[in-house]
Amino acid sequence: MLVFWTLQSVAITRDIQSGDSLIDKNGFKSIITERNIVAGKKFTTPLHPQAVSFTQEYIRKQGKELEKMKIWGKPYFDVYDNILPQYGVPKELKYLSVIESHLQTNLVSWAGAVGPWQLMDYEAHRFGLHTGKFRDERTDLYKSTEVAAKLIKELYDEFGDWLLVIAAYNGGAGRVRQAIEKTGSRDFWKLQFFLREETRTHVKKYIATHYLFEGGGGMTTMTAAETKIFLTNQPIQETKPINSIAEEKREQAGLDSLLLSGRYNSTVVSRLLQVDIVQFNKWNPSFDKKLAEGKPYMMYLTKEQKIQFETKKGEILNESIRLLLEKPAFTTSSR
Repeated sequence: MLVFWTLQSVAITRDIQSGDSLIDKNGFKSIITERNIVAGKKFTTPLHPQAVSFTQEYIRKQGKELEKMKIWGKPYFDVYDNILPQYGVPKELKYLSVIESHLQTNLVSWAGAVGPWQLMDYEAHRFGLHTGKFRDERTDLYKSTEVAAKLIKELYDEFGDWLLVIAAYNGGAGRVRQAIEKTGSRDFWKLQFFLREETRTHVKKYIATHYLFEGGGGMTTMTAAETKIFLTNQPIQETKPINSIAEEKREQAGLDSLLLSGRYNSTVVSRLLQVDIVQFNKWNPSFDKKLAEGKPYMMYLTKEQKIQFETKKGEILNESIRLLLEKPAFTTSSR
């Protein structure tokens, strides 16, 4: 998937049936959004207002530990990336395992859930896993991932909404059904308080972890209603890399190019690479503006700075996102 980022003051959407403005009607205001391409079409995904403060605090507390996991957890993620799509499950659902167990294959919860996907014995048995005293296949990374993928797909077939799937995976499908019945809504943000605190926190942890690892949201961090609206109504944007610095000037300065897509911030880049911000802006005009518009950008740095950037890329992106989250959301009136 190609990923691009943009900052919007408010997510302006229109009802698919009537074309009426839905600003604020479904709480779709956002301060961070993501550009994705699915089947050749781009769309914008919001960070829901009710998730902003939680995500900000979660990244502050867990950011350093999860940043390390990007490295030591890669073998686990490689397995997930290979298995999950085979069952029709987005790769990003691998972050559910991060929330469930911190990728610990031998973890046993107080409720008796075991393994990296924290499977209960009755679910494991239903999908053919052995859970005996001396041999518990829930601790097998490959077998447990296949069962988790089947269970996740089963839940999605019922609810058709990834946030509800995550809630059901943690708290049980029955509790989600009850919450839907009591509220008359299938919107997680409207029914969440009819779920256990642990479950609604679980969903928010997943969203925050997705933002930290991916640099933003995606298909699995939106409700089904948000997904439908944004897939239908987001305009296609130009994706040609932008930077007008002349070739001759680049050669004279001994600069190397690096294509970026992500919500990087020029002040963070210059600070962590110890580059003079004035010089950085001369080499990279409109850096923040173009990346905020969700457009890919050709960044120029010296060879040494480029190496430093690639080494610190994750740290730079996470710090940029934290800075962005600290900014207040803006609102606009409908037109």
